[in-house]
Amino acid sequence: MKHTILIPLFCVGLAGCSGLDMDNLLPRPPHLQNQPRATMTPNTPPAPPMNATTIDDFDTATDEDKMAAAATAPVDTGSIGTTVASLGDPAAPGFWMETPLVSSDTQGRVKSKVTGRTVKVTLRPISSGGSRISLSALQLLDLDLSGLHELVVYGS
Repeated sequence: MKHTILIPLFCVGLAGCSGLDMDNLLPRPPHLQNQPRATMTPNTPPAPPMNATTIDDFDTATDEDKMAAAATAPVDTGSIGTTVASLGDPAAPGFWMETPLVSSDTQGRVKSKVTGRTVKVTLRPISSGGSRISLSALQLLDLDLSGLHELVVYGS
């Protein structure tokens, strides 16, 4: 009798896990912790210090990095879509957005529908859910770190 109840419960439990992004669910191996993930930009800022506690501690992008990311480039392609994004991993440095709108890492830009500001980012694919954007990119877009933000996404 126990097996007839446990098997369906196990199947339902597994089905509920199908949309999880396992890359962000499991901890990184110790030798990869505090290592920045590669971006399409040549100068990825360093990872924040292990004892980081403030926004300034976590945002390791230099003023030059921020100026380069904020520089408006001509739009090579049209919008690839609109997404709702929240703050991604604050310990992951650089200018990036994880989104289901792309299938591989690519250069792109995102534009805030509220502020009208644009920032160059590395677009990274994720399989499910809404988009996540870096701390540095959110700050350049002049958006609240705790909110959900509607962004227009442009590919390269």
